[in-house]
Amino acid sequence: MVLLVTGGAGFIGANFIFDMLRRHADCRIVCLDKLTYAGRLETLAPVMDDPRFRFVRGDIADREAVLRLMQRERPDAVVNFAAESHVDRSIEDPGVFLRTNILGTAALMDACLRCGTARFHQVSTDEVYGDLPLDQPGLRFGEQSPLRASSPYAASKASADLLVMAYVRTYGLNATISRSANNYGPHQHGEKLIPRMIACALAGEPLPVYGTGENVRDWLHVTDHCAAIDLILRRGRAGEIYNVGAGCERSNIDLVRMICRELGCPQERIALVPDRPGHDLRYAVDTDKIRRELGWRPQVEFEQGMRETIRWYAGGRG
Repeated sequence: MVLLVTGGAGFIGANFIFDMLRRHADCRIVCLDKLTYAGRLETLAPVMDDPRFRFVRGDIADREAVLRLMQRERPDAVVNFAAESHVDRSIEDPGVFLRTNILGTAALMDACLRCGTARFHQVSTDEVYGDLPLDQPGLRFGEQSPLRASSPYAASKASADLLVMAYVRTYGLNATISRSANNYGPHQHGEKLIPRMIACALAGEPLPVYGTGENVRDWLHVTDHCAAIDLILRRGRAGEIYNVGAGCERSNIDLVRMICRELGCPQERIALVPDRPGHDLRYAVDTDKIRRELGWRPQVEFEQGMRETIRWYAGGRG
């Protein structure tokens, strides 16, 4: 199988490339990445000399370049990780999120149709559903839940998801979507919560936490997410959406306290700062569908995964 993996120099995309090359000897991967601030070529150093891997620098929203690449490589499937993904940045400048996350997705799908590419997979987020109340812990979002995005980032991803489903219905594109919980693990950009808190703790700086820190997220190890995408790509049904989550909910403040304990950082250094606009309260997804249909289960226990993640960043590899 030849895969075109977009955004492969970023956090989840790079881990997916490592995972696929490790799992499947018959897999060849072409990585397309614009190398914005969030994508680092150094992250892909472990596979740059692998004959089954090729890196191409480019923008998914550049329609002509995408089409030329796909005509040359003729991938069997496209997995789209490429996205602007930081909520705060989307509040400051929504336009770049609309261009990459919506127009870029459209350019990829149009090229798939032109080239007869057999499969397209869109990597999305649970943030498209909006948030849930903190006082009803039994509530979960299902794949058929309405989309109620709170931020420009989430709205751009929701728009891309709707566009994918429209291409399935209108053009018969063989496409699937996965919507995952918050990921953690190695190679995540330093602006994200976990690596940022680790860096602040190690540097002796205050650890800034929005609002009261009571906002709740489900935390999924990146390797479990990659395994889910691999299953969806190979066995998922065309036109279907699959939620991917670990069922491991933690409040932001509890997560930061855990990081402090692991690093011997005084919790008095946690600093509550003014909340960001439209900050979602709680994310949680029902994963019964992917468990029942594809047999997927998360394998990484949260406390162990977090300890390993903290050690990875503390070792200076972030």
